[in-house]
Amino acid sequence: MRVGQADVRTDSGRKRRHNEDSYVFQPPLFAIADGMGGARAGEVASALAAGALTESGADGGGERALARAIQEANRRVHERASTDAETEGMGTTMTVALVEGDSVSFGHVGDSRAYLLRDGRLEQLTDDHSLVAELVRRGELSPQAAEVHPQRSVITRALGTDPDVDVDTFSVEAKPGDLYLICSDGLSDMVPGEAIERILVANRSDLAAASRALVRAANQAGGDDNITAILFELVEGNSPQTAEPDEKTKEHAAVAEVAEEDTLHPEDAVAPPPPTAVDTMVVPAADIQAAIAERESQRPAHAGVGRRLLALLVIAALVVVIVVLVWQGLAR
Repeated sequence: MRVGQADVRTDSGRKRRHNEDSYVFQPPLFAIADGMGGARAGEVASALAAGALTESGADGGGERALARAIQEANRRVHERASTDAETEGMGTTMTVALVEGDSVSFGHVGDSRAYLLRDGRLEQLTDDHSLVAELVRRGELSPQAAEVHPQRSVITRALGTDPDVDVDTFSVEAKPGDLYLICSDGLSDMVPGEAIERILVANRSDLAAASRALVRAANQAGGDDNITAILFELVEGNSPQTAEPDEKTKEHAAVAEVAEEDTLHPEDAVAPPPPTAVDTMVVPAADIQAAIAERESQRPAHAGVGRRLLALLVIAALVVVIVVLVWQGLAR
């Protein structure tokens, strides 16, 4: 199995002046890093992570190699954030795909996503490391409510925020005709899965057209965040000898391509309005689990207090009745 068509497209969106997404586009290795941290620290974080991946030599070795490479990316981002006051608190997501033989290996941290289009059906392969995704998995929030939840920008795992990071790794058995999409949340938050599926099916024979259509759809839906989409298909045959990548594949820092339409608001010399969504924040999953556990532990406690008060009232009432009856008996 080898990579056939492949394309990458990145755009700053309609609400952001800077693009904090970075990507790796070096078939058979693909990745997206979505930086965060305010000012331009997000760009630094995502570029450091993408650079660590390209220097890791993780074009073989499967899931273990990807996990090591992502851990090294985490170390570099955390070290920079810990020693440079201007980048303190920065971090980045990272989703990586590596095509090897008859399988595709993935490494994943954060809320960027990997999808698979197979036989005309789109499947999300990665789990979002986010607050709303955790609530959905626990059955406390519906997927529909999660799409508009005010805290949907809170993620529970990212590179650079701690010395160590848990990396999700898994592999997918490859089949001829498979089409994979890796994207930042600037696409997945703006365009629902059903619409992404329709776009990919309609443009299946031309991945450059498909990536343009995805970015256009995200911008038309509001373009609240930076948008990056990587598409690659698998075809039968052995992987050819890797050629020297062209300029687009060598550059791992996100450089926005020329947009087909102005991504900022068209008013003359007027800055765009503030984003409708807050910047991404990282809250460790352990903190969220602790808060949920504390809330749940308080529920039965409150209920227990109510039951105890009711029981005491009943006992007191019985005591009063008994006292009255005894007094009446003595009075006779």
